[in-house]
Amino acid sequence: MQMRSVILRESGLPKPYSNSKPLKIELVELTPPGPMEVLVKIKAAGVCHSDLSAINGDRPRPLPVALGHEASGVVAAIGPSVEKVEVGDHVVMSFLPVCGHCSYCAEGRASLCEPGYQANAAGTLLSGGKHIRLRGYEINHHSGVSAFSEYAVVSASSVVKVTKDIDLATAALFGCAVMTGVGAVMNTCGVRPGRSVAVIGLGGVGLSAILGAVASGASDIVAIDLIQAKLDLAKELGATKTFLATSPNIVAQVKGATSGGVDYAIEMAGSKKAFELAYEITRRGGMTATAGLASANSRFEVSPLPLVGEERTIKGSYMGSCVPSRDIPRYIDLYLKGKLPVDKLLSSTGPLDEINEVFDRLDRAEINRHLVLMD
Repeated sequence: MQMRSVILRESGLPKPYSNSKPLKIELVELTPPGPMEVLVKIKAAGVCHSDLSAINGDRPRPLPVALGHEASGVVAAIGPSVEKVEVGDHVVMSFLPVCGHCSYCAEGRASLCEPGYQANAAGTLLSGGKHIRLRGYEINHHSGVSAFSEYAVVSASSVVKVTKDIDLATAALFGCAVMTGVGAVMNTCGVRPGRSVAVIGLGGVGLSAILGAVASGASDIVAIDLIQAKLDLAKELGATKTFLATSPNIVAQVKGATSGGVDYAIEMAGSKKAFELAYEITRRGGMTATAGLASANSRFEVSPLPLVGEERTIKGSYMGSCVPSRDIPRYIDLYLKGKLPVDKLLSSTGPLDEINEVFDRLDRAEINRHLVLMD
């Protein structure tokens, strides 16, 4: 079948992207799903910094690539041996296909699935195949999803069936922003009621972490960002204290406001400075977690002494340490019960044709989450 799809051919083009146009909407050929694969009609796709990092070259991807990794849709067809979904089911996509049988999957650590990582790095589906063709040439898949398209063929392990009680546009947010942010709080850090949490970097993922901290019953919830408007929204979502990252003596200010620091400091900005700040405001015995995807060239230094003497922990969080088939339905249930108001993260919506302009807005930190809505 033929469809429209957003193709990135070259990374690192100059800004603004509305002029250089790194993203082209092309008419491509999509081949049918094979065994254990699913054809999904995309309904909504989120614009995320992980997409931006492929555009600007911070995280190189095999090119050319059909971009997009956070999405929801309706199952349009299934390949042989698919049993977990049926035609007409509403689904949310996971940006890491989960094989279910590698050592990490067997341990319940689906976010570390080795075959899934290998497929994403190669620009293929979990099967090793590619389904998008442009003038006879194969196009790589982005995170096994390629969401900025009218349709997507994905691995059956990349889709999670969700209730039809949730609007499909809102559901798309659970595929990355919510899964990563809420999961970092609940799974990676295991925040319990009464503990203190700081979130540094308030994009869609960071704001989701604020919501996750509220839902977990955290007492002090500290929000830190460079932009006052983001702090204002974080406070509306439940943050109890807010600080501009540029404030003089911010470490002393946070420690003074939290009795010596927070139990959990979570870096969501993808910045070395943000991570160092997170580490400095973590109290004795606390955990510093990072889900921000910094440049591969970034480095940080810490003294081993506090790690021992203060029993400190540094921990990474990928995909919110989630098992998508378990956690996405759980988080949607919290949303439907009014305990995880993720719809407040949404800044704007628009058509596929505005894709370059939207990434300019994301790069300028003008939006938290934008959804591309398909016809």
